[in-house]
Amino acid sequence: MTPNQASKAVLDAAMAVHTALGPGLLEEVYKACLRRELQVQEVKVLSEVGLPVTYRDVAIDLAYQIDLLVEDVLIVELKAVSQLLPIHSAQLLNYLKICKLSLGLLLNFNTMHLKQGIVRLINS
Repeated sequence: MTPNQASKAVLDAAMAVHTALGPGLLEEVYKACLRRELQVQEVKVLSEVGLPVTYRDVAIDLAYQIDLLVEDVLIVELKAVSQLLPIHSAQLLNYLKICKLSLGLLLNFNTMHLKQGIVRLINS
């Protein structure tokens, strides 16, 4: 599956989850439901993937956890906040750089319409 195909699968699944649940729940609820929706569609998805950071040639294992890694080609960072901030995009871009992946989605489920909470980021 290409990054764009994975992105489409995630967006379709996220729309289904948001339509069913609406805004106002905790991020963990959306993450579990989105993961389940992707599994039902037979899309490979891992959650809470450890992401070590290398600093001065030493791997720091406590660094970060990716919310969802889809088909090993797409990072999905979930939020349930009143508004996305630049730091949220910076976080996802750092994850993409560390993993050497090209595409990520930042999804904020705390919106009336999910399309208002979608940010697509490319690591060039």
